[in-house]
Amino acid sequence: MGFSQGVQYVLYKAAELVGTGNFSHAQLILARLNHQVSPVGMPLQRAAFYFKEALQVLLLMNNAVSPPPPRIPTAFDVIFKMGAYKVFSEVSPLIQFVNFTCNQALLEALDDTDRIHIVDFDIGFGAQWASFMQELPMRSRGAPSLRITAFASPSIHHSIELGLMRDILMQFANEIGLSFELEVVNFDSLDQNPHSLPMFQSNGNEAIAVNFPVWSCSNRPSALPHLMRFVKQLSPKIVVSLDQGCDRNDLTFPQHVIHAFQSYTNLLESLDAGNATSDAVNKIERFLFVPRIESSVLGRLQTPEKMPLWSTLFSSAGFTSVTFSNFTENQADCVVKRAQVRGFHVEKRQASLVLCWQQRNLISASAWRC
Repeated sequence: MGFSQGVQYVLYKAAELVGTGNFSHAQLILARLNHQVSPVGMPLQRAAFYFKEALQVLLLMNNAVSPPPPRIPTAFDVIFKMGAYKVFSEVSPLIQFVNFTCNQALLEALDDTDRIHIVDFDIGFGAQWASFMQELPMRSRGAPSLRITAFASPSIHHSIELGLMRDILMQFANEIGLSFELEVVNFDSLDQNPHSLPMFQSNGNEAIAVNFPVWSCSNRPSALPHLMRFVKQLSPKIVVSLDQGCDRNDLTFPQHVIHAFQSYTNLLESLDAGNATSDAVNKIERFLFVPRIESSVLGRLQTPEKMPLWSTLFSSAGFTSVTFSNFTENQADCVVKRAQVRGFHVEKRQASLVLCWQQRNLISASAWRC
């Protein structure tokens, strides 16, 4: 058995034991990896280390004697996360690809409206919307007013992060003379009653669009059907979504761990191709990837029942896929080529656009309408 197969076997067995509550045996299995994986090794070793650590977090959480308190992000985490995001956008074409592709689909769908309301489930530092805002004054009919409602969970988004995001977007809107409003809503408020939020009452001729990446629900996959119904009730003109391929709720927990591990191994290999320093790579992984890995692993264990694929959930909720325009497709290809990092290319798969690394999917963008 080769190193890759051996690592996957150990992770699979450990996940299987964790899933059945056999925590002591899972700990022994994971201990085998301690001398084989590292956060500074090859991509496969680093990915295995992060998934081993995520499974270790689950073991600690199930320690009846002294479970650790939930980790709350600090102000320093926010600073490092901002730096990591900036470096990642410079060394990999992934962020530019997703921002351009989604924004162009939104611009085309909302071109005939004077009042835009974006409902966002993954706003981060707001970089996507600064880019979106920049395009609005160039429309032939002039700039519309823009309102953004961002759903954010306190356990993931520090108040300083949200404050910085607000300041950045408010300042940029002011600089370009754009009428802009921003409201941040606790994501957790949607868990129990996603149907009665007053901010979504009809607001004249306002057109609603939704940004809804797969990973925005990775730590609460059981809420997906409710959220789909909530989004449908908004009657959006368009919904844009991103899928990194990691959050496969149709798989068993051990299968999900291995599938996500393979996806992140591909991502880390593509990251190494950008010739970033080892320190920069470490920060990107620690502050951007590791929290998402932990969230995905923990969320899947807490919701063990299988659910349909993401695209099937959209279809069953009454959405139909929207084909990206030729302009969007060509420009996405140009964005990736401009990055001058070999090995990346864009493929059209049915109605989706997929950013690939060495023929392997990294992330796909799709658009939907009611």
